[in-house]
Amino acid sequence: MTAQLNLNSSANRVASTRAIERLVTGQFVTDGAGVRINRVLTQTLQRRLDPFLMLDAFGSDKPGDYIAGFPEHPHRGFETVSYMIAGRMRHKDSAGHEGLITDGGVQWMTAGRGVVHSEMPEQNDGLMEGFQLWLNLPAKDKMRAPWYRDIPNGEIPRFTTDAGVTVQVIAGRSHGVEGAMQREGTEPYYLDIELPAGASFEQHLPPGHNAFLYVFRGEVTVDGKAVPSARMAILANSPDAEGVRMQASEASRVLLIAGRPLGEPIAQHGPFVMNTQQELLQAVEDFRAGRFTG
Repeated sequence: MTAQLNLNSSANRVASTRAIERLVTGQFVTDGAGVRINRVLTQTLQRRLDPFLMLDAFGSDKPGDYIAGFPEHPHRGFETVSYMIAGRMRHKDSAGHEGLITDGGVQWMTAGRGVVHSEMPEQNDGLMEGFQLWLNLPAKDKMRAPWYRDIPNGEIPRFTTDAGVTVQVIAGRSHGVEGAMQREGTEPYYLDIELPAGASFEQHLPPGHNAFLYVFRGEVTVDGKAVPSARMAILANSPDAEGVRMQASEASRVLLIAGRPLGEPIAQHGPFVMNTQQELLQAVEDFRAGRFTG
């Protein structure tokens, strides 16, 4: 059920919004067995947007862009959050987890000490659209046991404001609504915000969190600066800002993502993200030795 909320109360207002530090255009690349994706958050932004490591956006109604999928590949040291706007994708991994992500659903996987998984389309035509976010793990949790959760669309908490803005709270909290997922170390916020033309929305954010927007429908304005479709806006870490205020110049849909930075070293080699080069060498050795069994 979608709750109806009145957000005009002072408790929900953001007196001072974060400004846009800069706009980022993603890089179109191929990954997996040839899937065409827009890599929005790249490795060069990992320090600035700690604890987030990567954001990929994909969307096509051409089967050749996605049909090959992502055959078996390893991960260690972080979490993947897959959000399917439209389409069907099957997950299987070496820890024995399996699930089908469908329209509006989320799969949250903790790779931890190591997992081998595949993500393969279960459709031969039609639109496939969604996102995959990589969320770093604190050093103390990088070698924890792998974990996995399917979150169907109907289990994602959501609400609609009196202005007609619909918010799906995948992680964190918004206006008293607790998200489907919480994480103690990184305290992530992951909101899918759909705004009618002319509507505005305000979201409180902890001042120490790094935060960004990704607009995938329409265009929104933050602090007088427009963010067009297919652009990421990095939000400034202003100590006096209470959160972010956005307004839609047309019907729009936006991801708002924020998290508490870990402030730890980042050592990455492809699908392995650790804290030191020695840990990376160990990850490669363990994978080659077949130790990524959950």
